[in-house]
Amino acid sequence: MVKREKLFGEFQAPTRQEWLDKIEVDLKGADFQKKLVWRTNEGFNVQPFYRREDLADKAAVNSLPGEFPFIRGNKTDNNLWYVRQNINVTDAKAANSKALDILNKGVDSLGFHFCGDMVNAETVETLLKGIRCDIVEVNFCTCKRRSVELAKLLVDYFEKHGYDKEKVSGSIDWDPIEKILVKGKDTTAVLQLGKELINTFAAYPKFRCVSVNSVTLNNSGAYIYQELGYALAWGNEYLQQLVDQGVDPTLAAKNIKFNMGVSENYFMEIAKFRAARMLWAQIVKQYEPQCDCACQMHVCAVTSEYNQTLFDSYVNLLRSQTEAMSAAIGNVDSMVVTPFDKPYQTPDEFSERLARNQQLLLKEEAHFDKLVDVGGGSYYIETLTDAIAKQAWALFLEVEEAGGFLHEALAGNIQSKVNASNDKRHADAAKRKEFILGTNQFPNFTETSEGKRPSNGCCCANKAEAEAGNIPTLNKSRMASEFETLRLATESAPKQPIAFMLTIGNLAMRQARAQFSCNFLAAAGYKVIDNLGFKTVEEGVDAALKADADIVVICSSDDEYAEYAIPAYKYLDGRAMFVVAGAPACSEDLKAAGIENFIHVRVNQLETLREYNKKLNIQQ
Repeated sequence: MVKREKLFGEFQAPTRQEWLDKIEVDLKGADFQKKLVWRTNEGFNVQPFYRREDLADKAAVNSLPGEFPFIRGNKTDNNLWYVRQNINVTDAKAANSKALDILNKGVDSLGFHFCGDMVNAETVETLLKGIRCDIVEVNFCTCKRRSVELAKLLVDYFEKHGYDKEKVSGSIDWDPIEKILVKGKDTTAVLQLGKELINTFAAYPKFRCVSVNSVTLNNSGAYIYQELGYALAWGNEYLQQLVDQGVDPTLAAKNIKFNMGVSENYFMEIAKFRAARMLWAQIVKQYEPQCDCACQMHVCAVTSEYNQTLFDSYVNLLRSQTEAMSAAIGNVDSMVVTPFDKPYQTPDEFSERLARNQQLLLKEEAHFDKLVDVGGGSYYIETLTDAIAKQAWALFLEVEEAGGFLHEALAGNIQSKVNASNDKRHADAAKRKEFILGTNQFPNFTETSEGKRPSNGCCCANKAEAEAGNIPTLNKSRMASEFETLRLATESAPKQPIAFMLTIGNLAMRQARAQFSCNFLAAAGYKVIDNLGFKTVEEGVDAALKADADIVVICSSDDEYAEYAIPAYKYLDGRAMFVVAGAPACSEDLKAAGIENFIHVRVNQLETLREYNKKLNIQQ
């Protein structure tokens, strides 16, 4: 008989207080709350460690995958998801050719986007030629007013080709409320098409025809709890509208699909998808569906455009890879990885291939598709799930008490609150409280745009829908957009400004401040010249002028600025802009001597660089 020993059984588990006592010793008197407790944008604190007892009051932890409330996912024996790629259709034959090609390269979900003028039987026949709709997930997006017509054409096509209704999987992206948020048009009248649309696909249990596109909120800078809370209210609005039109609650719930964004906050996004399923299940349950399976939330995750950048754009691959990992671990049903070049051009074959392969790597190399809810039981992820769920639920209730999502969207309140978050995030990026790698932090010093300019994105499905309405709309400006505008203006100047580091004095301080200053100023597209150090300020200034410097940055220690800064400023004598790296105690004395430019961690980087551009006669 084999004797089994409990691993580490001879060790006594330390208590929470023992951990706290040890941390207090290591902090050497520093404030625990300030040093180690993280205040999230979602409005709750994250502790530096969690223990088993933190899960004691979280009943959902004891649920299993595939069981209500589906916090651990809808799947029970694997974590397979559809690898989706969207195709903008202007020529149906060319789109079909592209679809057939990418189906041989790992894609098993297609998204066809085309204008309302193309809704006809010929388009459907041409697009789907050679595509097995009982194997491949097929998704369509067109004019919302013509979605019913498209639905009937698709049903005719499926029946004509003898498809098993139980096996056809896909969706129609029918989301009239999104037009209110994005275009400011009152599309309330289009909501009446919901019942007919659902009845058209009533015999197709895996084909969903009502969408909640909360990815739009994500791409407009919404915080994670905002996207989730509003997505729940958005979905509930459709559910209530359909039930009021006479649609059976079970059928209505089974026809709603969530297209959600996923941003760079790795663990928080994993928790978001888990919380989303749990909360949506609770909402649908109140409509008394005939089965718990109607309470399942089906999610297509789309990696964010909001944090993508035009400069150093290959970093977008790092962002979208971690986002895709969050979505996969969060047990989504399908996924779209946004190509890295989306901010400045229509994605090309190269960037689309990389986007596909990012998902294929997660499946074929990392085996993320093999295990269900690998985050389940993690003290940290379970606690985050609970915390995000509480914040999102409070927002959901707030919207419901105000009259519901449609009412709030028509009033512009949803747009206003998301735009306020976007403004806050832009302001935080300007102050480097929120880092954008390659933009406001660690920019590529030698990179140029090479003609790249911010893309305006895809045009709308038809001209009528593209016309703006009178309702406030979402601001979809990417977080890096203002820095990019600044840098493009610098690049267009007759001469690239040169920033010269006059390093002197204390070795450690001058190196640290020179590195900080180089990163700070390179974010505007300035050429930065670092140096090993000078014996005198005169030597440094002469070297700067010889290098044709437009900006001279003195880099030293706070104590030494009292000795070096004013002599350097006077010797420079206005032949270039003079900047002090830091906020020394002698700042007032330096200002009294005429020195007015200081850069340090507390200044607004964006506004400072705009001011410098203005002084250098660079027009934005």
